[in-house]
Amino acid sequence: MQLETILSQAKCTFPFSHLGADFQNSNSTFFITTWQPHAEKIVAIDLGTGQAIGELIQTPDSYLFTGAFKLAEPPKAYAFLVSNGEADYQVIDPYQFKEQAFHAVHYVDHLPENIYNQLGAQLIDLDVGLPTTIQATRFAVFAPNASAVSLIGDFNYWNGSCLPMQKTDFGYWVLVVPGITAGAKYKYQIKDALGNELPHKADPVGFMAEQYPSHASVVFDHKKYKWKDEKWKTRAHKDKYQQAMSIYELHLGSWKRPGSDSEKQFLTYRDLSTDLIPYIKDMGYTHIELLPVSEFPFDGSWGYQPVGLFSPTSRFGGPDDFKYFVDQCHQNGIGVIIDWVPAHFPEDGHGLARFDGTHVYEYEDPRKGWHPDWNSCIYDFGKETVRQFLVANALFWMDKYHIDGLRVDAVASMLYLDYSREDGEWIPNIDGGNHNYEAISLLQWMNKAVYEKFPEGMTIAEESTSFPKVSRPVFEGGLGFGFKWNMGWMNDSLHYISKDPAYRRYHHNEITFSMVYAFDESFILPISHDEVVHGKGSLLRKMPGDEWQQAANLRAYAGFMYAHPGKKLNFMGNEIGQAEEWNHDSSVNWHLLEFDKHKGIQSLYRDLNKLYAEYPALHELDHSHKGFEWIEHGNAGQSVLSVLRKSNDAKQKIYFIVNFTPVPYEKFRLGVQDKGEYQLLLNSDDNKYWGSGYKVKEKYISDLEAWNGQPYSISLSLPPLASLYILFKG
Repeated sequence: MQLETILSQAKCTFPFSHLGADFQNSNSTFFITTWQPHAEKIVAIDLGTGQAIGELIQTPDSYLFTGAFKLAEPPKAYAFLVSNGEADYQVIDPYQFKEQAFHAVHYVDHLPENIYNQLGAQLIDLDVGLPTTIQATRFAVFAPNASAVSLIGDFNYWNGSCLPMQKTDFGYWVLVVPGITAGAKYKYQIKDALGNELPHKADPVGFMAEQYPSHASVVFDHKKYKWKDEKWKTRAHKDKYQQAMSIYELHLGSWKRPGSDSEKQFLTYRDLSTDLIPYIKDMGYTHIELLPVSEFPFDGSWGYQPVGLFSPTSRFGGPDDFKYFVDQCHQNGIGVIIDWVPAHFPEDGHGLARFDGTHVYEYEDPRKGWHPDWNSCIYDFGKETVRQFLVANALFWMDKYHIDGLRVDAVASMLYLDYSREDGEWIPNIDGGNHNYEAISLLQWMNKAVYEKFPEGMTIAEESTSFPKVSRPVFEGGLGFGFKWNMGWMNDSLHYISKDPAYRRYHHNEITFSMVYAFDESFILPISHDEVVHGKGSLLRKMPGDEWQQAANLRAYAGFMYAHPGKKLNFMGNEIGQAEEWNHDSSVNWHLLEFDKHKGIQSLYRDLNKLYAEYPALHELDHSHKGFEWIEHGNAGQSVLSVLRKSNDAKQKIYFIVNFTPVPYEKFRLGVQDKGEYQLLLNSDDNKYWGSGYKVKEKYISDLEAWNGQPYSISLSLPPLASLYILFKG
C-alpha cells in the first residue's frame, strides 16, 4: 500500500519512519516529508534564523509534501508556512521530535505515579537550543493491540488522517505536538488489529473532560494552581484512630440546587465552597465524603460508573475549581474523602471497554469480566498495566488534589469471584476457592503505596462480608485499609430500630451483637446514601410510630450511634430528619428547617458532633477494648442499654444510657464506678431537640449502692425514647 493511501486512511502505525526530517552528512542534504491535508503550498522555515529553507513539492493528487535542501547543517527546529487557498498559517512539524515523544514510555513502568506524570496529555517545553523553548503537549496512550492511533481534536477539525501517532515496543502510542496548549479538546481515533475504526476514545489518563455529547478530553495544566493548605497538612499527620472523625457524606449534585431563576443546573465547586463549608463547620463535622467525583457519563449512576478516573467531573467546574474547593475545606479544618471506584467501569463507547478492540482493561472472560448487578466491566486485576493504572489513580487524587482519604467502593465484589453469581457462572481460583487473589494483591499494593507516599492520608473499605483483617496492615496479612465500614452494625441496628418498641425486647441481641466484633477491625459506623434510596425510605421514615415517636426514635438512635465505638458517617439529609428518601435529581429538603421538629433534629446532630469531638472519652479509643465497658446490656425487658466510654488515660469517663421504649422510667438506677458528682451532658429528649422535655436532673451524686456490678450507682429519670450522656465530674 502506498504511503499516501496509508496516511489518508489513517492506517499509519510508524509515522516517524515516513514523516519528519533527516539530515544526511554525506551530501549535506536536509530531507523533509510531511502530510498536510488541504494544503496547497508549504514552505519550510528555520525557527533559529527565521529564514525560509525552501518550498516543499506536493505529490500529485495527494497531500504528501517532500523537500530536499542543501544545508551546511540542519536547523535546530523548523516550521511550515502553509497556504490552503483561504489562509496562511504556521505549524511546527511534530514529527521532528521523535526522541521527546518516546520520553514518556521510558519511565512508565518504574513507579505507578509515572502513569499520570508521563501518559495522557502532558504540557512540556521543548528545549532544542533556540532562544526560547517551544510550548507543546506530549500525548501518550496505551493501546497495545491497535493497528493505528491518531490524535484528533479541535486543532485538526477531528480529522484522523492529520496526526498519526507512533507505536512503541511497549504498546504505547506517542506524539509531541507543538502549539497545543491547555484548554485544547482532543480524543483518540483508534483502529483495531484488523483496521476497523472504533468509537472515538477519551483519554484514559485525561485530566479534564467535557460533558455529553462530546465527552472529549481537555488538555489541562496541573502546575497552575497554588495551594494554601500547608497548616492542614501538619494537622492531618495526627493519629486518626485517636481523633474524632464525624463524616458528612454528600452527593455534590443534590446537596443543594440553584434557585429556579438560575440558569445553572448544579452548584459549582466554588459555589459549594461558599455554601457547604460554613454549614459543615457549624454542624461540627470533621470530614466530608463525596460520592465519586471521577468523570462519569450518566447522572443517575451518582458517579459509580466512572469513565474518566483522572478527571474530576466538569459538571461542577474545572479541575482548578475542585482544587479550590478542597483547599478551602482544608483551610477551614475540614478533611475531604472521595469515593473511589476501582471495581468496575461502564461500557460507554468513549471509555475503557474494548479500548483498542481487545480487552485492554477488563477481564476477557465474562465470568470474571462482566458485573451482572451493575451491567459493567470488571478490571483485569491480574494484568500489570491495569494494576499500575489503578494504583496510580489512587495516588493521583492524593497528590494532585490533596485528597485526605479514599473510600473504596464495592470491595466485596472485588474479593470474591462468585460475587452475585450462581454456580457455573464463575471461575474458581487456582486453589478451587472463590477468593480473587489478583484483586486481593492489588488492594494490598494500593494501600501500601498510599500509606508510603501519603502517610497523612487514609483508605476506607466498603466491605460487607466477614473477610478477615480488612483494616489490618499488609505485613500482618491484612488488606491494608485504614478503616472499614461496619455494615453489620448498620444492618442490625437499623433492623432493630425499625421495630415497634413493643417488640424490641425480642430483638435485643440485634442492638448489642455488634460489640462482639467491634474491635476486630477499625470501624466506621455508616448510615450512608445506600440506606435512604431505592425504596428504603429516609432514616426518619424507618422509625415506627406517630410523628413524635418517629422523631424521638431517630434522636435516640443518633445518640446511640455517637456513643458506640467507631468513627461516624451520616448521609446528607439525615441530620435534618428529611422525610423523603434521597433523590439525586433534587435538593435536600432544606425548607423543612422552617419547622421545629426538623430544627430540633438538626440541633441534636450538631450537639452530638461537638460533644463527640470535645470529649476524648468518646473518640480516643474508638478502636480499643480499653475505651468501652458495658454497664448493662441484658435489659431486654425494658429495652434499655447503658455503657461506659473512657479516655486513653482512663481519667475521663462518660456514661451513656438509652431507652428504646416510649415509656419513661422513674428512679432508674445506673451503676457507676466512682464516688462523686456526675453531670448530664446531653439529653436527646430535651425541648430544644423537639423532645418531650421530660424532667431530668442536671447533676447527680453517686450512692454507695452497688448496681450493675458496679460499687456505686445514681438514680435518674429516664425519658421516653431518649439517649443520655452523663460525665463523671469527680
